Amino acid sequence: MDRELHGRLDELQRDPYPLYTRARQTEGLTHVAELDAWLIARDADVREVLRRPEDFSSAVALRPDVLPSPAALAVLGGGFGGRPVVVTADGAEHQRLRAPVVRGLSPARVTAVLPYAAERAAALVDTFAEDGHVELMSAYARRLPGEVIGRIVGLDPADVPGVVHGGHRAEELLFRPLEEAEQVAAAQDVVAMQHTLDRYVRERYDQPREDLCSELVASVAEGPLTLDHRHQLVADLQNLLIAGHLTTTALIGTTVLHLLRHPRQWELLCAEPERIPAAIEEAARYDTALQGFRRITTRPVVLAGTELPAGATLFVAFGAANRDERRHPHADTFDITRSPAARHLAFGLGVHGCPGSQLAREQLRLTLEELTRRLPGLRLAADRPVTMRPTMIHRSPYALHLTW
Repeated sequence: MDRELHGRLDELQRDPYPLYTRARQTEGLTHVAELDAWLIARDADVREVLRRPEDFSSAVALRPDVLPSPAALAVLGGGFGGRPVVVTADGAEHQRLRAPVVRGLSPARVTAVLPYAAERAAALVDTFAEDGHVELMSAYARRLPGEVIGRIVGLDPADVPGVVHGGHRAEELLFRPLEEAEQVAAAQDVVAMQHTLDRYVRERYDQPREDLCSELVASVAEGPLTLDHRHQLVADLQNLLIAGHLTTTALIGTTVLHLLRHPRQWELLCAEPERIPAAIEEAARYDTALQGFRRITTRPVVLAGTELPAGATLFVAFGAANRDERRHPHADTFDITRSPAARHLAFGLGVHGCPGSQLAREQLRLTLEELTRRLPGLRLAADRPVTMRPTMIHRSPYALHLTW
């Protein structure tokens, strides 16, 4: 992708909503050069695609925006993974890969981890509560989700920061234009994370524990643990961990951002904390962390009156569907009192619906309970404007400077 196109893609990703509005108002589908895909922007069309996985394959769901350089690819060759994961699989293979993840993030397991999550949320707020100011992304939002999903997987707390860092670097490597030296450095961080995860795979194979890593190992390696098993398990763990912390990190950032951009709604939430669940749903709808995934047609299809050949790439925009006036009246208005709240698509739908949605919601609930109770005077720092990260995968502020 050339520099000019990258510039246009950055601009689109920092604020995709004007494009979404135009696409919803245009008859048929809109092809977007910056995304190299047909944009699916209406709620009804997004739901149709998600309900027809046999016609709209997930094989390209994680297709990178940027192809790493040969030097970075050479570094990645020394790591693990590179196998199909649940997000990019279809049919029976998807069901096989998804089953242990769904079990691992079951309501019972989420309930079991909540006391730990509450303890860590409070402890993280303790680190800045007396300071009068904080950069929330680095001090809190990038820490809590990694610690919680790490606990479920079975990681030693000492290994969590490196694994979280490797996840962020994997996203940068695939979705941001980096100079070659920085690509190589990012690839080295990703490979370091993969070797850490491979160590856990081997340890849990030899000595299983009551954790999700052990369950995944048992589901894949029924006999001897082969090198291929190790590659598959590292791919699964990497996908699970990245999905488990990056999305929730982004949701925490955008939820707090929009509540504080609407001070009366923040004050209402502080006065009436029973509104926290509704506030979470509205924030997820209004500025969806996972803006969308790509799909590819498996045969010629007609969608929204547009004829698509086999092999056509789509960008299925959850974030656009969540601003569709036909489902969400006054969709461009952030309103935590919205009633009745229509079902949004922030966590997907159908066979690829997010299995970690309950865990994400619970961490957001704990976060808002802590902040509204302990720091009701929170406000955005007037001298530190907020810049959104240019990405469709985990939309969030680069930094969120707050004062009280």
